[in-house]
Amino acid sequence: MLSDRIARGVAAGQITETYFRWTSPQARPGARVPTRSGLIEITGLTQVDPDALTDADAARAGFTTAAGLRASLSRHRGSTYRLHLTHLGPTTPSSPKPGGLDEHRRRDLQARLARLDLATPRGPWTRQVLDILRRRPGLAPADLAAEQQRPVSRTKTDIWRLRELGLIDTTGRGLHLSELALSYLDTP
Repeated sequence: MLSDRIARGVAAGQITETYFRWTSPQARPGARVPTRSGLIEITGLTQVDPDALTDADAARAGFTTAAGLRASLSRHRGSTYRLHLTHLGPTTPSSPKPGGLDEHRRRDLQARLARLDLATPRGPWTRQVLDILRRRPGLAPADLAAEQQRPVSRTKTDIWRLRELGLIDTTGRGLHLSELALSYLDTP
């Protein structure tokens, strides 16, 4: 979601917000995004009018002018959203090593995955995605979508939800299961 340029700028304290155009918000305040430059939290999300953006807004987003920021946004469709960003420090493993998943954490994770499965009309999907990524580490989101015969945008939403639970690592190239996901899949 966040480019390396944005992540580096946030880590250096030079960027405190970024802008996206989406048909509906694809992020939420409080979400934490692991990047190569460290863990970044989305502290705010507001819909804005791109014509009202100022040079000061652009500077906080790493652009020299509002015109440059608007030109960057014009390549995309949808409403314009401002995301306020904070660097939380280095990305640290948030999950135990294989075999280190205690029963309480496992039950909690199982309940969260069950809620995700129940929240969609297509039925259970979380285990299927985890199994695919176990068989094919490094898979690109578009390839995962093709394997599931689903739109890429919906697949990315699924990935986001599983990443929020700490099950998918997107900091490298492609999608990989986290140590937590591997522990979960290995525990009966």
